[in-house]
Amino acid sequence: MSDKKIQVTMIRSTNGRLASHKACAIGLGLRKMHQTVEVIDTPENRGMINKIHYMLQVEEV
Repeated sequence: MSDKKIQVTMIRSTNGRLASHKACAIGLGLRKMHQTVEVIDTPENRGMINKIHYMLQVEEV
């Protein structure tokens, strides 16, 4: 297990997006615009981030 963290900020709204893209945002813990969360750097989280990359700003911590 890696203890690396990634800081993810939602910069675009989930309104009008595919249901699977909304589910990825919720899975990452993002509910509102400009909300920032820290998630553990795992392949599962990276996959969700890659799927909705156009809605997010990602920084490695």
